[in-house]
Amino acid sequence: MERFDDLVKNLKFDENGLLPAIVQDYITHEVLTLAYMNEESLKISLQEGQTCFFSRSRQCLWRKGETSGNVQQIVSITADCDADALVVQVKKQGPACHTGSESCFYDELYENEEIKPFSLSGLYQVIEGRRTTPKEGSYTTYLFDKGRDKILKKVGEECTEVLIAGAKDDLAETIYELGDLMYHALVLMVDMDISLEDVISELSKRHVIDKKVKQERMQ
Repeated sequence: MERFDDLVKNLKFDENGLLPAIVQDYITHEVLTLAYMNEESLKISLQEGQTCFFSRSRQCLWRKGETSGNVQQIVSITADCDADALVVQVKKQGPACHTGSESCFYDELYENEEIKPFSLSGLYQVIEGRRTTPKEGSYTTYLFDKGRDKILKKVGEECTEVLIAGAKDDLAETIYELGDLMYHALVLMVDMDISLEDVISELSKRHVIDKKVKQERMQ
């Protein structure tokens, strides 16, 4: 692990030889957990490409998922401006919390409804909730009740609406119709058990291929 010495030599570990590590989902940017790393666990994480922490309660190293199987593949590790804290972006396999929750941060204390941020992952979860827990009067629940054919029909209709708006060069209408299309596409994804991660992973593969092709053309 000597090859990682230069990467960690400028980090400022505390008096106990530890750094706080904020673990974040690289797709949704959701904060999954706050753990601690010492120099050895950080080097192991770098070497193996999966998170390894130092348990303050047990006073020993622990690899995330070594008993549960819920490992975390590291995408990136970034140090803060003072070099005394880390953000570790990961691709997780299974829940991050020992309770079975996707994130350790689930006990919401306060949220300002006026500035609550919107996210596709949040909308996906709402749509998913309408399938598992139907709500009377909900349009989303109505679509799930009608079934796959109805959902596919709506996706097709919204595609047509986007084409019409785009052909008219109507910016506002095109944005509006794209919103409708994205919503119905998410309903279809939930109905088919396709996650946002599945689609992002597919797009990522294409990005890598495109990048490789461009590099080959430049040679």
